[in-house]
Amino acid sequence: MERRGLIIVHTGEGKGKTTAALGLAIRAFGAGLRVLILQLIKGQRRSGELAALNALGIDVRQLGLGFVTQENFAEQKKSARAAIDLARREILSGAWDLIVFDEINYAVKFGLLSATELLELIKIRPPQMHLVFTGRDALPELIDAADLVTEMKLIKHPFQQGIAAQSGIEF
Repeated sequence: MERRGLIIVHTGEGKGKTTAALGLAIRAFGAGLRVLILQLIKGQRRSGELAALNALGIDVRQLGLGFVTQENFAEQKKSARAAIDLARREILSGAWDLIVFDEINYAVKFGLLSATELLELIKIRPPQMHLVFTGRDALPELIDAADLVTEMKLIKHPFQQGIAAQSGIEF
């Protein structure tokens, strides 16, 4: 069977977008695919998923600086520029079968990257390469270009009850 690369989008207000993408990355890695995860907003914070992915040997690169604020916007934009340049190089390298662009939709929403730059990633990819895009507010053009789109719907969240983020669940 000939492999056809898929464009996959995990979006919506609910929790689980990154979790779904990382689960897919683990499945792909287990099936022998070469996997790269690029996290565009997340900073150098250690988390349970990073420890597990590193233990498996999956390449995860945290390219962001954490939460985007007015105070750090210029620095965040510079970081996003470097990340999109790296993303282009990695797509064109031929080294990967699946690349996850975690939180890239936020980077576009916040004005760190343009819609054109995001959509260019799809245009330049080899036809057998899978790309996964996560984050709220996915562009309509990205949704149109995708083969699979999942919208996470928030129904209830512990934060709404005043429960702090829990290690192993949220991070």
